Amino acid sequence: MTDERDPNGEAPKESPADAMDRLAAELDGVQRRQVGKAIEYAMAGVVFAARDADLLSFRLRVEVVSAALGTADTAPSTRGADWISLAPATADQFTVDRAAAWFESAWRLAGPGPEHA
Repeated sequence: MTDERDPNGEAPKESPADAMDRLAAELDGVQRRQVGKAIEYAMAGVVFAARDADLLSFRLRVEVVSAALGTADTAPSTRGADWISLAPATADQFTVDRAAAWFESAWRLAGPGPEHA
């Protein structure tokens, strides 16, 4: 993955993986666990995101996954139809924002109450 500059000429302040870790610390109830070389993020026992080296995966609504597959650096995940994989070739702000948005959406889906819907 290479660093890309945003339109203002500045490099992103964090990587997509850093954004996932930041959100894991900020959002309620996120459990972060090491599984082999991968890191999984769970809420109430439901795994909703994972990262393995530069491959990031998110559990989203099937219709969101379908639409998101048209986005650069994405592919269907081996985890199932409601998962999408992101293997960013660059670390630009758009990719960081996408990873953060998908992480938070996946967290909301995994949660047990209406505040997570």
